[in-house]
Amino acid sequence: MREEGLIRAVGVRGLTAAIINYTIGAGIFVLPAIVAAKVGGAAPIVYVICAIAMGLIVLCFADAGSRVSLSGGVYAYAEVAFGPYVGFMVAISLWFSTIFASASVASVLVDTLAQLAPSVSGWVARVVIMIGLYGILALINIRGVKIGSDVVQGVTAAKLAPLLVLVAVGIFAVNPSNLAWPGMPSATDTARTAVILIFAFMGIESALIPSGEVSNPARTVPRSIFAALAVVTLLYIAIQVVTQGILGAELATNTKAPLAAAAKRVLGRGGEILVVAGAAISTLGYIAGDMLAAPRMIYALGRDALLPHVVGAVHERYRTPHVAIVIHAILCAVLAITGTFAKLAVIVVLLTLLVYLSCCLATIQLQRRGIHAEGTIPFRVPGGPIVPILASGIIVWLMTSSTREEFIALAIMLAVASLLFLLARSRRTPRQNENAA
Repeated sequence: MREEGLIRAVGVRGLTAAIINYTIGAGIFVLPAIVAAKVGGAAPIVYVICAIAMGLIVLCFADAGSRVSLSGGVYAYAEVAFGPYVGFMVAISLWFSTIFASASVASVLVDTLAQLAPSVSGWVARVVIMIGLYGILALINIRGVKIGSDVVQGVTAAKLAPLLVLVAVGIFAVNPSNLAWPGMPSATDTARTAVILIFAFMGIESALIPSGEVSNPARTVPRSIFAALAVVTLLYIAIQVVTQGILGAELATNTKAPLAAAAKRVLGRGGEILVVAGAAISTLGYIAGDMLAAPRMIYALGRDALLPHVVGAVHERYRTPHVAIVIHAILCAVLAITGTFAKLAVIVVLLTLLVYLSCCLATIQLQRRGIHAEGTIPFRVPGGPIVPILASGIIVWLMTSSTREEFIALAIMLAVASLLFLLARSRRTPRQNENAA
């Protein structure tokens, strides 16, 4: 399991920032209102429940990620554990979901910028912004994974700053009566809210895609995952407590910009602008993180001859997957400009859950086979297969909340991906039969 051509330049701090950046997206700027509307003052308890559930899934990522250090993240875990077909299906599922998500977040970015400068709301301005945004990020990431990682760290710090300011100042404006304990919510309300919050914790699977460029992955991956989960959980709870303590019952009805409203209450118009700017930076941070991680997915498919070989090319000077970066940037920009992603966006969450399930099952298989990088001691999940089995059960439960139409859309997408896999295999067989997995 040796990655050829790429430089291992991402350490614990860089990977932790990437995971935090991917996880804390624009949703945190509206999430507190949704949670308050469902469970009121019991919100912090539900956050803890979700963190525990996500922790089980995270343990599987830490175990698998410390054993398989190839670029591709969950694709590499699934491919090593179950073979090229399952790996290809996981890779396509994850890549499609990242394209749709990046394009939709880019649209949110333009909408957010329009709040500060209405002149950018036109179609021409939208095209210019999208092309410029993805073009610049593509060039940054082509010049080196270290540069791309540094950009993600910088953007992550910038988007966390307004949130930390709101928490630090807002804690002194909290009205204790707004946080009165209403009693434990019903099991139904808890479950529905937990599903929403689990989605808010997603992002680890994409941040781990450039594993082939992570230094000492057996040490770096577990430490980064757990550090990021701890930071995200504490920040989510702090933001929920502060906004609910400031706005009270008003929080549940302010579903568009609850954090901006709380900031305006304690910091005035300047605070509101700060939070709106933070939302813009948050969306930019997500897109920057996506441009760092997602192209490595199709690079891995090209490397393994499941896509044309050129997709797996590595730049001679910068040692980055430049062709994959350009392809991903173009597709994201086109979808963000045209908005055609909207019809398929509904299955993104289901695709992500499918990817999570594959990682949990792959962890069991990798443990059973004793897979690990040569010369390293992998992180071991306590209890052997018990944690991956529990995590798989949680994921299946979450998937049951999807609609029949979403499952049909997922089945169609997987069928198309299967045909692509068979086509790729048949095309490479005459020339690469001896390399077939």
